[in-house]
Amino acid sequence: MRLVFAGTPDVAVPSLEALAASGHEVVGVITRPDAPAGRGRRLTASPVAAKAVELGLPVLKPAHPRDEDFQRQLRDLAPDVCPVVAYGALLPQSALDIPARGWVNLHFSLLPRWRGAAPVQRAIMAGDAETGTTCFRIVRALDAGPVYEVESVPMPDETAGELLARLAVSGARQLVRVMDAIEGGAEPVPQAEEGVTVAAKLTSDDARVDFARTAAEVRNHIMGCSPDPGAWCELDGTRLKLYRASVAEGVSAAPGELVVTKRQVFAGTADGAVELLEVQAPGKRRMAAVDWARGGVSGVLS
Repeated sequence: MRLVFAGTPDVAVPSLEALAASGHEVVGVITRPDAPAGRGRRLTASPVAAKAVELGLPVLKPAHPRDEDFQRQLRDLAPDVCPVVAYGALLPQSALDIPARGWVNLHFSLLPRWRGAAPVQRAIMAGDAETGTTCFRIVRALDAGPVYEVESVPMPDETAGELLARLAVSGARQLVRVMDAIEGGAEPVPQAEEGVTVAAKLTSDDARVDFARTAAEVRNHIMGCSPDPGAWCELDGTRLKLYRASVAEGVSAAPGELVVTKRQVFAGTADGAVELLEVQAPGKRRMAAVDWARGGVSGVLS
């Protein structure tokens, strides 16, 4: 089939690579416009755009997919399907109608659970026992289209960034399977409307840690917010970022109370403590919590 791929960040690159290496013909790539990046804030192409250039594929960078010039270019490419991974812009019906067999999205959750922008982060923060990926046909409603395939895995002991990178690779293989199935005549099945949850984008305020919650909840919050936006708390009025933690066994402390030993750093919670494993103080690099604590830290995290 003729494919036009749509995606923007690093997490979409494995799918572009897999589709380009498949038996399908990728005839174009859609991505977000160049954006300021780095200390100099220079306009920089998206990771998907850079990979498309490397692969010798034409790249479309519409300011918005409703733009008439973009839609004309897309019609000229005559795609059978537009596979999508984290493109980052809402698609109007006029664009959805162009490919003969629609737009098919790879989403990093077990739909209908965690529709929205931050499914991996929200699944970890909620303490879900499993996660995975879903390929579905895009409709106007948010992540509500009919489903081609769902692939689930047990929730690993990983940060959101680590899990997303792993799902990006396995999801790329799934997306190729779904393209093969569509070529063979497969049709999606309606998505369940029971059990819908929404994974709203995380803000810095959302990432603040509440040590009055249970140890499991605090651990999940820290791991789900890592690396972006980064869970945080305050110590003596100074912000401390927390990137990795685990539930501690046999340690008891008041909520937020720091307990520092020679080899470990703990913070109290409502029902015990978490071990802090990786942190970042203002103006410092990310480091092991024990290295941060060697300077002599004490007090209550809030």
